[in-house]
Amino acid sequence: MEVVGKIKLIGDTQTFGNNGFRKRELVITTDEQYPQSLMIEFVQDKSNLLDNFQVDQDVRISINLRGREWTNPQGEVKYFNSIQGWRIETLQPSNPTGAAPAPPSDPASWPKPDDELKSGDGADEADDLPF
Repeated sequence: MEVVGKIKLIGDTQTFGNNGFRKRELVITTDEQYPQSLMIEFVQDKSNLLDNFQVDQDVRISINLRGREWTNPQGEVKYFNSIQGWRIETLQPSNPTGAAPAPPSDPASWPKPDDELKSGDGADEADDLPF
């Protein structure tokens, strides 16, 4: 799955437990009719992926949805969900510098066909199609 939007916040790397579990959180704001602020976790070596990104960058993030069950000391079962990122990339501008512009969509602005082939002088010689 992928999420596209603008980076709103990049958290510091946090370390937990004796094993050195690392986690870094990022908040992204989606660009849709009802924008959503989503917190995405990057864990272990994936937390380093955020080093090259900044707030206000437009990005595409590949994610996995994670869910887990937990039973509290009173015996009640609770469920938790998280969004875990595993790849992040900068969105390219729609027309990168140096790229050829898109052709005009207005038919009136399209190039006109060569008039010399339709003029009658030599048109038969230029048309060598067998049908």
